[in-house]
Amino acid sequence: MKHVRALLALGVAAAVIGLAGCKKEPVPSPSTSAPAAAPAGETADQFIARVNDEYKKMYPEMTAAQWLSSTYINDDSQLLSAKANERYLSQLNSWIEQSKKFEGQQMSPATARSIQLLKIGTAMPAPKDPARLAELTQIATRMEGMYGSGSFCSGPGDTDCRQLGDLEDVLRNSRDYDAQFDAWKGWHTISKPMRKDYTRFVELVNEGAKNLGYADTGELWRSGYDMSPVELAAETDRLWGQVKPLYEQLHCYTRSRLESKYGTDKGQTSGGMLPAHLLGNMWQQDWGNVWDVLAPYNEQQAGSLDINGALSRQYQQVLDAQNAKAGEDRNPLEQAQTEVEANLVNAKRMTERAQDFYVSLGMPKLPDSYWNKTQFIKPRDRDVVCHASAWDMNMSGDVRTKMCIKPNEEDFTTIYHELGHVYYYLAYNKQPPLFQTGAHDGFHEAIGDTIVLAMTPKYLASIGMVGNQQQSNEALINAQMRMALAKVSFLPFGLMIDRWRWGVFDGSIKPDSYNKAWWELKAKYQGVAPVEARGEEFFDAGAKYHVPGNTPYTRYFLSHILQFQFYKSLCDAAGYKGPLYECSFYGNKAAGAKFEAMLSKGASQPWQQTMKELTGGEKMDASAVLEYFAPLQTWLKQQNEGKTCGWQASAAGAPAPTSPAKPTNAPKADAKPGKPAQG
Repeated sequence: MKHVRALLALGVAAAVIGLAGCKKEPVPSPSTSAPAAAPAGETADQFIARVNDEYKKMYPEMTAAQWLSSTYINDDSQLLSAKANERYLSQLNSWIEQSKKFEGQQMSPATARSIQLLKIGTAMPAPKDPARLAELTQIATRMEGMYGSGSFCSGPGDTDCRQLGDLEDVLRNSRDYDAQFDAWKGWHTISKPMRKDYTRFVELVNEGAKNLGYADTGELWRSGYDMSPVELAAETDRLWGQVKPLYEQLHCYTRSRLESKYGTDKGQTSGGMLPAHLLGNMWQQDWGNVWDVLAPYNEQQAGSLDINGALSRQYQQVLDAQNAKAGEDRNPLEQAQTEVEANLVNAKRMTERAQDFYVSLGMPKLPDSYWNKTQFIKPRDRDVVCHASAWDMNMSGDVRTKMCIKPNEEDFTTIYHELGHVYYYLAYNKQPPLFQTGAHDGFHEAIGDTIVLAMTPKYLASIGMVGNQQQSNEALINAQMRMALAKVSFLPFGLMIDRWRWGVFDGSIKPDSYNKAWWELKAKYQGVAPVEARGEEFFDAGAKYHVPGNTPYTRYFLSHILQFQFYKSLCDAAGYKGPLYECSFYGNKAAGAKFEAMLSKGASQPWQQTMKELTGGEKMDASAVLEYFAPLQTWLKQQNEGKTCGWQASAAGAPAPTSPAKPTNAPKADAKPGKPAQG
């Protein structure tokens, strides 16, 4: 879910293990040299022109080091990545310092905007002191390394070691309560060693933020939206208020289904919250993997939406063909290699299918270099960061994605998402380097997901992912539920991660209560809790990539609002008439032209103007979300009628109850049945 753009989004896009081996005496090199001084008599416009030129020249070396460290996790790549980021942050500090002499001077609007973007030009503001700057980059790289190479070992002598992908498969496929808990708990052990590093990391980035004139790093992050930090916080609260009732209805329905599957004693935890390990996702951000538990109607009633099954069959066909090609006389290593080759062929086919949607809108095919340089699958010979990401390597067309694709629906839709970043890169590569990013970071995350919304059952049937769908209310509710388990379930999670980090950065959340605050916020926003108490010996926030990776997360919440606005506008551009949830603009060049025109603007103007050109309005608004899910919300209210909905957030971390929860904020007896209480 992460796109790589070092200027505005990156902390450090490396993932490598700790330094080891013999220590050598330092040797002076260009990596430790000071940035060049500004020329005398330079105007503001000339300054920005020079920065754009210098930035574009240094960019490929920086991204190459980061790519290497994400796809070859070892000591050497850690050093290269840390040094590359050290050079960049030193140069960024120098540019920002040089820009101060132009304050109050006359300059073009484009130059003024460029200087403002420069000031908020990293999610990891660095101290001015070279030693502390170097310490910051080393810590950041080391934390990502812990995540990328993390594994949970169990069994006699800790011989059975599983990495994230293996543990996610358990949550995705197993319905054994204890096996799911073991996998969930196991992954959350990998972040415990990060706690000390993260505490120091916060101190260092806050020092950097204060040097730039911000109270803390959270305030700097909230300053990147063409509005004040206070306005941004209020805006996210307003948007959450619009969609919260829909989420509460989905939560109530999900709890009932989990209770039916696992029993009242296991299907919920204290306060009526959902057990963290039973939602099919390590972080409870997407509940689609438990479709078998949550599907409203069976296939006989509504038709099949079994995308996983279709992808599994497709992979098996590829594997059968590769086996036939390789012959029967093979040793285990050769058989393993055959499976790798089949995985690669299938992953590329899945990616080609996603590319086809963008091309159908009039966008270009991806360059040959994309297919030659992308990491499609997890290599057998080394550790890599499997967290999906999209990369612009040189601002001139060398674009890539990095995934460990498996034949399942989650990865299939993630490919469409990541290609959204890639097509955004290609569209704004004509802009000056400082404008080569999203209108705001939520825009970048919304592009591919706008396409995912257009992956209607009819579209999926046309590409062989599902069978022909019945035209019935049951089929409609199933289709809506499938999308809600990905989109609606995500909304509070998208909000709470940065609520936690804003508190960490401003000091209201102290290091000795990191874990307590994490689970309190998950309880407050998601109504989710662990079934065993999680003390301060854990650092559960670090088990989510974006925390050690230092990627701001409010962008993802905003994107889940924006994508519905974008989707509605593109349906209008395509001339579509009918219920919003049935619209697919696949193959519509008019919609594609309007979309690409928006993408091409990058950050060259305030996002409100870019939004207006696409949607006709200047505000982010969740009304399109509610319009899209209106049939499902009505259905959920009917299903939840008479039930005690809502949850008691103060019970976070307590053991599961032995009888149904009775939230203290449940509706009174005379309240309308089924109305959710505030969580």
